[in-house]
Amino acid sequence: MPKKQLKGVVISDKMQKTVVIEVERIKKHPKYKRRYKVHKKYKAHDEKEEYKIGDKVIIQECRPMSRDKRWRVIGKI
Repeated sequence: MPKKQLKGVVISDKMQKTVVIEVERIKKHPKYKRRYKVHKKYKAHDEKEEYKIGDKVIIQECRPMSRDKRWRVIGKI
């Protein structure tokens, strides 16, 4: 089974070897049919600490590395 990949923006790089990624997606309201944006934050592993705030990146699902870190940064867009 292939691993999930998401695109997002780095919003925090204050932790060691970890960055926080905000992923934005568009949902459609079931009754009113209006589209709206939904944001979700993911903590991702960044081994070399090379990604900074504002970078657009791709993250990939991986094994749990800590209590709430289950994603790995693959690269910049």
